[in-house]
Amino acid sequence: MSDELRDVPSHPPIASSEAVFEGAVWGIRRDVIRYPGGDITREYMDHTGAVAVLVLDDQERVLLIRQYRHPIRTRDWELPAGLLDIVGEVPLIGAQRELAEEADLAASEWHLLSEFATSPGGSDEVIRIYLARGIRDLPAFEREAEEADIEKRWVPLEEAVEAVLDRRVQNSLLIVGVLAAEAARRRGWSSLGDPTEPWVRHPKFAPEA
Repeated sequence: MSDELRDVPSHPPIASSEAVFEGAVWGIRRDVIRYPGGDITREYMDHTGAVAVLVLDDQERVLLIRQYRHPIRTRDWELPAGLLDIVGEVPLIGAQRELAEEADLAASEWHLLSEFATSPGGSDEVIRIYLARGIRDLPAFEREAEEADIEKRWVPLEEAVEAVLDRRVQNSLLIVGVLAAEAARRRGWSSLGDPTEPWVRHPKFAPEA
């Protein structure tokens, strides 16, 4: 398979970088970039990045959760997910933590399913989606705020795919994860990756180009 369609971490020299806004969860950063033809200035959301988990049970049902998301004024269906906001936390450990905190579950089998940048023109947020199987229940986690009334549902993977294609769901992590899982299943799961694979395309983990 050709490597032509492969994103490669690379960037021109950054002349200056400053935080122009720092919020409770993320901020806005302004960079001046030494670009061919002259300096350019770009402002973007400075994001920690996130991880998500597509859980499949023995019946190949997907665990979906629904919670309120204020920016879109909607209780939307999602995958268990969360920010990489603990300093030094390995992404896989973060995914396992989020699965426990949002779904009261642990899993014995983990694979790398997908990675994507949510809005590369305006944010440095990148997300890694894991596939988790071999699940077991954990004691209920004490949740608060929007997570306090999380609704959980097990849905056959085929039905989740139909919900995506019928445009009944709009959460990006859910859409990418479900379609990637269906594509991987059709390949006999041969496209799955090592869950401990270095995340070289995460802008905060990548080595300097």
